Amino acid sequence: MPPAIRPALAALCLALLPASPAPLAEEDAATAPKETAPAVERAPLEERSQEEASSLERQLPAREQQQLKAGEESFLVLWQPANVGEPSGLVILLPGEGESADWPEAIGPLRRKLPDSGWSTLALTLPDPSGDPLPPRPPKTEEPSKAEPAVSPEKAEEEGPANTEQAGSAEPNTDPAPPPLSRDAIQKTQTERVFTRIDAALAFARQQKPGVIVLLGHGTGAYWATQYLAANEPKDVRNLLLVAAELPAGYEPALEDSLPALKLATGDFYYKDQPTDRDAALRRLHASKRQKHPAYIQIAMKGLPADRRIEQEQLIRRIRGWLSLHLEANASKAPASAASGPSI
Repeated sequence: MPPAIRPALAALCLALLPASPAPLAEEDAATAPKETAPAVERAPLEERSQEEASSLERQLPAREQQQLKAGEESFLVLWQPANVGEPSGLVILLPGEGESADWPEAIGPLRRKLPDSGWSTLALTLPDPSGDPLPPRPPKTEEPSKAEPAVSPEKAEEEGPANTEQAGSAEPNTDPAPPPLSRDAIQKTQTERVFTRIDAALAFARQQKPGVIVLLGHGTGAYWATQYLAANEPKDVRNLLLVAAELPAGYEPALEDSLPALKLATGDFYYKDQPTDRDAALRRLHASKRQKHPAYIQIAMKGLPADRRIEQEQLIRRIRGWLSLHLEANASKAPASAASGPSI
């Protein structure tokens, strides 16, 4: 019996012996300092308006799209020629803050429907409202492999001084951070960007040789249209339309301070059931009377939140009616009569 047991006992002893020294080599490799992959600098984030413009490029027919140049920037405009043999003119549409060149309120419906009434339309994409450059994306670093064994706390404590010395070998970045832009500098940059885009849109519009150019702004776009005309006074833009006009936060002057001085044929469309809009429209009306504006018309509309389609159709009819009334006044050479014209 004993001789039969000895081979099994020997095999059991061999199984309990430590394995080959390969795990020691793996441990040494795990504790050796590893080279970290260099950080990859990523491109700055796109502005929201650029992302929306890219989305419109994918959704809309190519024949409606034009890329214009404004300084160093390219931007999208949506072009719709009039659906008649002899167009009445061209309407340049400026969307408000947070809106696109095909916004479902005012801008999109007008740009698509006015061509049926003999008016070509050009809808702009405006830059993001901040005017402040976007921060770059955070550097992309490679994550350590999940297969790498973790270092024990005892090993980390032993290797602490060596790691500190190695980390300190890299020279720290001593370049001072750029000072933050002041609010005035940000607003100046934003104004220049918006004005440059309107310049480019007007250059494109003039190439079409329209009989009349109308500048129409929705929301804060109404503010930019007013300020552009006040600062540049283009001789071929004598018509201004405001729809639900708003003042961008932190900007001045107020619309009632700058609008009456333009002395242009002006249609001011507002929603009378919105107390804020109604009060602001009343200030503009009083200012136009004090300045004896020769051709300022206010048109009150009723908001229809339960049926946005009918609300937009109402706006299109009112805009179309104002354009017809204004053209008749020009033909009769009696623009002053438009100042007290009937509500459309």
